[in-house]
Amino acid sequence: MTLSDRVKSILQVVLEETCRELPNGGDHESRKVIAEQPLVAAEAWHTTLDELRAAALRAFLSAAKMTRQ
Repeated sequence: MTLSDRVKSILQVVLEETCRELPNGGDHESRKVIAEQPLVAAEAWHTTLDELRAAALRAFLSAAKMTRQ
């Protein structure tokens, strides 16, 4: 699936919003991990801002949980 420019823009916004919670906006690896779930969601036609935010939040919480272990 080729993502529209609109969806790509939403993905970028969601990633920036989510990574704001990380020190210095997150390192490359953290940002990559967080970006993967919204991208998968978008490829499955879940392309609204709320759907992509939810996917990014799940990734963020999962990454934070793994970091604490």
